[in-house]
Amino acid sequence: MNRPLAVFWIAAVLLLLVPTAAGRLLLDLAGGVLLALLALPLILSGFGWIGWKILQSRMISCTACGATGLKGAAVCAVCGTPYANAGDTPASSAAPSTPASDLTIDVVAQDVDSES
Repeated sequence: MNRPLAVFWIAAVLLLLVPTAAGRLLLDLAGGVLLALLALPLILSGFGWIGWKILQSRMISCTACGATGLKGAAVCAVCGTPYANAGDTPASSAAPSTPASDLTIDVVAQDVDSES
């Protein structure tokens, strides 16, 4: 029962070892597959980098809190400050009344003794 399987493996090894057209074809095919497997991560990372740069070009930063959002949004999703329009000049856009650092909440841990 195992005879045809052993014959198959012996024939495959002979094709790889004997310098024939079939052996060279199998080696070239294996080399092409190996090259594709090695190049695939580089190609995919290149596409990922291009996608990241496209996404970054479509983002806008809030002047009040610094959060990022998409350019098509009218107001910041975090603090509600309206985004400056693209046609506005920096002098005509409204400046935020308070900086974002004054709007943060500072939390301080304290020990509480409850004796009751």
